[in-house]
Amino acid sequence: MPADSATQPTAAAAATTIEELPAEVAALLKHDDAGLVAAIIQQFDTHEVLMLGWMDDEALRRTLSSGRVTFYSRSRQEYWRKGDTSGHFQYVKSVALDCDGDALLIEVDQVGAACHTGTHTCFDNRELTAVVGHRGE
Repeated sequence: MPADSATQPTAAAAATTIEELPAEVAALLKHDDAGLVAAIIQQFDTHEVLMLGWMDDEALRRTLSSGRVTFYSRSRQEYWRKGDTSGHFQYVKSVALDCDGDALLIEVDQVGAACHTGTHTCFDNRELTAVVGHRGE
């Protein structure tokens, strides 16, 4: 795919590249048995949940230092940066760690479909039938 200014890191992003995940951040993470942490991806302006992916320390380091989201593929056992093959980019707006340290919330500016199936989110048209609860019941 030809490179253009939208896919190239800016000088500011290149200047913030970190060689390894800071020890104080790594110490807060509670990895699963495979060394991974769940990463919930949310559209920054609408707060719509787009997808869930998995990160290890290296994927998180790449995400924090590049301005683009990188995941670790459990099935392929390799890193993948969202958009490199699909053209559906995720530009990082913020990253937060939950209170238990076992999940990340990454707000992004999504370009194109978030789901590998081509749908806007990984949750489009996948609603399950459930009894709806109400306060006071």
